[in-house]
Amino acid sequence: MSTALPIFELQGVVYRYPDGPQGLHDCSLRLARGRRHALLGANGAGKTTLLQQLNGLLRPSAGQIVFDGKPLDASRAGLRALRQRVGLVFQNPEHQLFSAQVFEDVSYGPLNLGLDEATVRERVRAALADVGLSAHALAPVHQLSFGQKKRVCLAGVLAMQPEVLLLDEPMAGLDAPMQQALTALLDALVARGVTVLLSTHDIDFAYAWADHLHLMQAGRCTASLPAAELPAQAPAWRRAGQPLPRVLELHQALQQQGLVQQGAAPRSHEALLGLLQRPPLVKMTCHD
Repeated sequence: MSTALPIFELQGVVYRYPDGPQGLHDCSLRLARGRRHALLGANGAGKTTLLQQLNGLLRPSAGQIVFDGKPLDASRAGLRALRQRVGLVFQNPEHQLFSAQVFEDVSYGPLNLGLDEATVRERVRAALADVGLSAHALAPVHQLSFGQKKRVCLAGVLAMQPEVLLLDEPMAGLDAPMQQALTALLDALVARGVTVLLSTHDIDFAYAWADHLHLMQAGRCTASLPAAELPAQAPAWRRAGQPLPRVLELHQALQQQGLVQQGAAPRSHEALLGLLQRPPLVKMTCHD
């Protein structure tokens, strides 16, 4: 399959919940394969609904989802095959954990694939190492912290070795070191060719980390752009009621004061500090 072909494409997808509210409204979106994608938007904008559509937990009322170049197969066998390739980590770990022990929970997916015991053990070992929980393999799940439970959920998905990883607010409830470790893990997965799509309210993190930004509003994806193009799209982003990354606002202010040279906007505070450490601008004065 060509790497130029998107791994996922939503075409005018509509979804209405059984109790009435409309979760998605004429939603169209393309996800480039093997890239970092951040899904932004207010509560109720449709981010979680969209993630669950991609994993087959919810099915469109109208429109079409194309996965890896083919319309998504909503048959029982098709959905089983989909979930072997597309993993979803929920925002609330209590909705995803069901075994009493960490090792048992992480091994559930690989066992359902019919893998032999040695392969399952190796996958679980590697997944727990990836999320920093090797020492907790035999721990009771109910004794773990909220952040540890979220990492167990992630390990359970990683043990399936998905091609696409979907994460709903993965940074929520994690302290700074855990967030840094998760970011490093996601980067390593993308380097292996995994496509990552995560929902977040944190525009600063999304701008620094993602290759592509997708904005959800009222059940529709109203903007999709490479993160590096956000500075040029800043007015439209503001008109959509979205805050700009603080590093971008600070860079613009420093440029107006002549404290940094004109050029590409930095994506992180570390990059901005690097600009400030360069020799200051010198204003040339002409004399007769």
